[in-house]
Amino acid sequence: MKGKAGLKWTMDILMTIALLFLIGYQFWGEKAHEWIGTGMLLLFLAHQICNWNWYQKLFQGPYTPMRIAQLVINSLTLAAMLMLLYSGITMSRYVFAFLPGSGGMALARRLHILGSYWGYLLMGLHLGLHWSMILNRLHMPAGKGGKITGFIMGLLVAGYGLYVFIQREFLTYMLLRSEFVFLDYEESRLLFILNHLALLGLCIVLAHYGSRFLKNAGRRSKKEAVD
Repeated sequence: MKGKAGLKWTMDILMTIALLFLIGYQFWGEKAHEWIGTGMLLLFLAHQICNWNWYQKLFQGPYTPMRIAQLVINSLTLAAMLMLLYSGITMSRYVFAFLPGSGGMALARRLHILGSYWGYLLMGLHLGLHWSMILNRLHMPAGKGGKITGFIMGLLVAGYGLYVFIQREFLTYMLLRSEFVFLDYEESRLLFILNHLALLGLCIVLAHYGSRFLKNAGRRSKKEAVD
């Protein structure tokens, strides 16, 4: 994958990896957490600059079901990242410690939980919207056998990802029913990473096949309008 598209895809992957490390706060410590978070937010800002054309075209052309889905997911992702930007700087004890304190720690903690849990899942959905392009760029098998195999593997990963979503009580933190995140310092790092990759896979599968449905719905609507 080359050019601007390759750069944006690389930044998406790096931000997702950064979020994976950030959500595993207990393994790396507060200082590393802050530095990785700062790197992720810099990548996010660079990503916005690379996608400036998308913002310029927001009020141009018709809004198909697929375009509406992209707008919703991108807008929510932006909101989650802005929450992390504000809350991370407010609570910083290392990277931004030189900034004058302004209070609001309780609000910042809540926003950090919301931004972290929503942001991780939204990044998965964002990747899923572009999954077909990623598979094409990676020259994955496109025949009937390859599609069936990919579908079955996707279902297995999504099924386990759903189990992880429930078992780790993601919904509790996404709805802010608890302001204190349980951290298991004794958990295997490998298991933690595999579990969260499966959770990411769940989001990718949902967005990938959901986008295919929306594209087909858009084509049918356009065809009916012409007929």
